[in-house]
Amino acid sequence: MRGPPITVRCDCGEIAYLPYGERWQCPQCNRKWDTNQIPSEEYWGIIREMRRYRLNVITAALVMAAVMLVLGRFLGARVFPLGIVLAGVFSIFYMPRWRRRVRVRARSLPTWQLRPE
Repeated sequence: MRGPPITVRCDCGEIAYLPYGERWQCPQCNRKWDTNQIPSEEYWGIIREMRRYRLNVITAALVMAAVMLVLGRFLGARVFPLGIVLAGVFSIFYMPRWRRRVRVRARSLPTWQLRPE
């Protein structure tokens, strides 16, 4: 599984977006950059953590959907307004807290200073 691209900024100002483990040669100054300088444990640990955040929100939505399906099976159409209220509470209260948590964590991620070869 591939992770998100890594932004490599050359000293001359050129920018490239590379997958982890790739090498790049700057077309302007011919410096070579290697993303393998980033410790793989740290990089893949961050990827796993971000994936866990996504799975948390998906799991919460699926649990709510399952509860609504079970209630709908036993109570019928009377559950529909409850589903609307539940979806509203989820999007108004849960999702902003989740987004804030993910943003705070993303801003506190480490940055690595690559050295040209």
